[in-house]
Amino acid sequence: MAKIIYTHTDEAPMLATYSFLPIVSAYARTAGVEVETRDISLAGRIIAQFPDRLTDEQRLDDALAELGELATKPEANIIKLPNISASIPQLKAAVKELQDKGYDLPDYPENPQTDEEKDARARYDKVKGSAVNPVLREGNSDRRAPASVKNYAKAHPHSMGAWSSDSRTNVATMGADDFRSNEKSVVLDAEDTLTVVHVATDGAETVLKEAIPVLAGEVVDGTVMRVAALRRFLTEQVARAKADDVLFSVHLKATMMKVSDPIIFGHVVQAFFPTLFEQYGEQLTAAGISPNDGLGALLAATDKLPEGEAIKKAVEQGIAEGPDLAMVDSDKGITNLHVPSDVIVDASMPAMIRTSGHMWNAAGAEQDTLAVIPDSSYASIYQVVIDDCRAHGAFDPSTMGSVPNVGLMAKAAEEYGSHDKTFEVPAAGRVEVRNAAGDVLISHDVEPGDIWRACQTKDDPIRDWVKLAVTRARATGVPAIFWLDEGRAHDANLIAKIKEYLPEHDTEGLTIEIMTPADATAYSLERIRKGEDTISVTGNVLRDYNTDLFPILELGTSAKMLSVVPLMNGGGLFETGAGGSAPKHVQQLVKENYLRWDSLGEFFALAASLEHLAGYDDNPRARILGETLDRATETFLNEDRSPGRKLGTIDNRGSHFYLGLYWAEELAKQTDDTDLAGAFGALATTLRDNEEKIVGELLAVQGQPADIGGYYEPDDAKAEKVMRPSATLNEALGTL
Repeated sequence: MAKIIYTHTDEAPMLATYSFLPIVSAYARTAGVEVETRDISLAGRIIAQFPDRLTDEQRLDDALAELGELATKPEANIIKLPNISASIPQLKAAVKELQDKGYDLPDYPENPQTDEEKDARARYDKVKGSAVNPVLREGNSDRRAPASVKNYAKAHPHSMGAWSSDSRTNVATMGADDFRSNEKSVVLDAEDTLTVVHVATDGAETVLKEAIPVLAGEVVDGTVMRVAALRRFLTEQVARAKADDVLFSVHLKATMMKVSDPIIFGHVVQAFFPTLFEQYGEQLTAAGISPNDGLGALLAATDKLPEGEAIKKAVEQGIAEGPDLAMVDSDKGITNLHVPSDVIVDASMPAMIRTSGHMWNAAGAEQDTLAVIPDSSYASIYQVVIDDCRAHGAFDPSTMGSVPNVGLMAKAAEEYGSHDKTFEVPAAGRVEVRNAAGDVLISHDVEPGDIWRACQTKDDPIRDWVKLAVTRARATGVPAIFWLDEGRAHDANLIAKIKEYLPEHDTEGLTIEIMTPADATAYSLERIRKGEDTISVTGNVLRDYNTDLFPILELGTSAKMLSVVPLMNGGGLFETGAGGSAPKHVQQLVKENYLRWDSLGEFFALAASLEHLAGYDDNPRARILGETLDRATETFLNEDRSPGRKLGTIDNRGSHFYLGLYWAEELAKQTDDTDLAGAFGALATTLRDNEEKIVGELLAVQGQPADIGGYYEPDDAKAEKVMRPSATLNEALGTL
């Protein structure tokens, strides 16, 4: 039997699965398609790392490793929902929840000393940050807004804040002594094994990373962010925000760049509170309190310190004396510096741009903002958008064009695959990348605390990326722009490969160009304002940034995108949208049994998955299911059945019911398979006749607390009871 693997992930998307998956499974079975789940949640990934400490009932197989292997096979058909890219505070919280449930897990060791602590740290390091995506993404990314979503956004434009020509919002970035400016890049002539070595000033050598296998044609980069320059830069930006009377905010990605960005975040916290760390830095360090974990963790830990009250007063003094600080939650006093994973650049910057260039201050009011993005690799794209809005006003969703993306991400390409090759430099000297013969390929002089990293981009993904860009340009007739800067070492090597591989394809009549990220942004914005589309062809980080930036401006959210990953060995990975707002949705569900999460991205992913399976498995019924789901989704949008924003309206569960109803009605109308039409005709009648009753059952549970048995590891029975409260709907699905 053909299979679709549906991932069990985290937070709101995972809760929504308890409601939606029974519909998917029931419908898919009519086409002989089995839908299986694999647990790649943060809790599941933690549990899988410690089988030796757990009981038989508690153990879980390493589902992520299994799916990673499946992704290399032609039969792969995986629907991947958003998952937690765990920051250290999130990892610690998940471990605590599991420990409280009886799992014999070790605490996360901040500074491992014993062999046991080092072993635990190594296991946890496999889980934190973006542990999932590099494993599953054995292909490059094709991400775009489906026509139905784009048409709906034009007919029902979302709110956009007005822009003023005298807005003082800007981006601050280093431009020197950062990752971009210090980058060195080489292309390997042949297979080899590389080693990263730290050479101290006295000649002592320490291996930082050994046995890095590389292939012929692979691009390998090394770079360093100099901490002294970073600290100067941050101190200057705190003063600049104060002088300009704008909010100070920092925008990083501590989830994906799980080694470098928490360290940078810690330096931001120290730069904002210099007196605090001058007075109490030694005590905080001795107590194991790291600024890298954020202000929230620091304040929570002070209760255990003799100087706790004095430290809290020093924090209050720092906030009073510093510039206004951007807030994550003004009502709760949660600042931009509380949690490293709260403000994620690819989501936070477009949200700020959509809101007149404003973020929220402590009083809960909007205010112009200095957005601090220390590394200058991609910061320019946001400054270009801000300048464009300052000059031309806000974008108009009812007329604006689209910027779909072809992203180079296969086999952990580029910076997002650099975690295991990123280091906080222990001592002065230099860091070298050497080949097996001992030749030095890349070298940087370093000082203590500098952040050094290497990253890899294999040749096959680059070839596939170029091919996919040409394929999409040919299919759409839309210009395809490679966002690359020949002045950056890595990009220069990619440009050379693009010029080599493009002639392998028929590009006659197509517009395919290479531009710097800043120029490509300006070009795309000019076309957007004319209602024209432009394909952005980017590396891995810009893929992430662009597939939030443009959809949030065009559609109001990035969760409504179709994200297809044509796997390089013939399978398919179908991603279902972003998960940045998922924690708030879970909190609302627990408080008042209302889940506002929108599963629309899953509808698109499932239709594409069925279409792919129909071709691979020669399954005409799967094709019918996919085509009718597309039509049902368009009806779903036109009838405005997405979750409402307040109690008394349908939430995620009600949206699933209506999708199921419209899908059954479309299946009943199709003429290619009369048996299938008959089966779904009966279901459609039952659902339509009982619409009022089902909606009533779904609405009746709202307003009361919901017990799901855990945040990171809900209890299946409790979560299913909460997410499937309509007996009438459940019985109707059972008839299939």
